[in-house]
Amino acid sequence: MKPAVVLVSGGMDSAVVLAIAREQGFAAHALSVRYGQRHTSELDAAVRVAKVFGAVAHKTVNVDLRSIGGSALTDDIAVPTDTDGHIIGQGIPSTYVPARNTIMLSVALGWAEVLGATDLFCGVNAVDYSGYPDCRPAFIAGFEALANLATKAGVEGSHFRVHAPLMRMSKAEIAREGLRLGVDFAQTVSCYQADADGRACGHCDACHLRAQGFNEAGILDPTRYMAARFG
Repeated sequence: MKPAVVLVSGGMDSAVVLAIAREQGFAAHALSVRYGQRHTSELDAAVRVAKVFGAVAHKTVNVDLRSIGGSALTDDIAVPTDTDGHIIGQGIPSTYVPARNTIMLSVALGWAEVLGATDLFCGVNAVDYSGYPDCRPAFIAGFEALANLATKAGVEGSHFRVHAPLMRMSKAEIAREGLRLGVDFAQTVSCYQADADGRACGHCDACHLRAQGFNEAGILDPTRYMAARFG
């Protein structure tokens, strides 16, 4: 089996991507990043996802982005919710973490070189998303070009490919794909401010996008909430 590095955050999208990589015959090496996020239950979920969905190895790398701040996920900034009047997808929200996907893919690229792998998988999505600039096709194409220019393996003739299989899928399509692949979504955590037990707030953008996707797909979402859903 050909090795590949798969970014696994613990959320529904990365769980589906891991299942896709496995279906395509890759020996999936799951990589999670502890970047200083205030909610760490997603990292606990990443451990479960990597184990349950067949990763041959799982590594968690520490990168302290909290030290530079600038995001509601790493700094003392309020997470946008359904009570503050913002509209999902209009503008770049405060939950954007500066350069996060660039940094995580760079770490994945480094591990891939060590493994002799040329395939990277990530769960970025440009359809049902919060407006992050590093979730667009242009970003993935740009990083792939960088990977082939800035590495020993690339210079010596290897060709890196960055797979983003969910790029043009809606959350409903992602939920259906996960169902087809046998993904147990109960193992995942999507909320931007989940508690230590992985229970979701029901009010942030991530909660709304996930709930809407499952509803449109006609699939029961096993998310556990801190209180009555959206109550």
